[in-house]
Amino acid sequence: MDSGKQWNSGFAFSPNEFEIHSIAQEKTTSVVAASAAVGLNIHKGKSKILRYNTACTNPITIDGDDLEDSKTFTYLGSIIDEHGGSDANVKARIGKARAVYSQVKNIWNSK
Repeated sequence: MDSGKQWNSGFAFSPNEFEIHSIAQEKTTSVVAASAAVGLNIHKGKSKILRYNTACTNPITIDGDDLEDSKTFTYLGSIIDEHGGSDANVKARIGKARAVYSQVKNIWNSK
């Protein structure tokens, strides 16, 4: 699957790292502005960037302050990592299941 735009001549255009960074910065600035318009403030210290499948390391900023990069993100119990893999998610779910099983096992053994 090609991530570029298909032109009639068969030429596929893929955005370069600079364009991707510019788009990400524009989206971030837009979210900050829309939030401020309704009275919400984005907390710069709690906001992080998860770079997915990119080599670009240019900082994304809010009001001139660089946002911290993150390697993983947990959303609704699922772990999302910078490579899009599910290994960390599977390991976390197995670990949670083991913890619950060991608690239930103690109850079963006590009867």
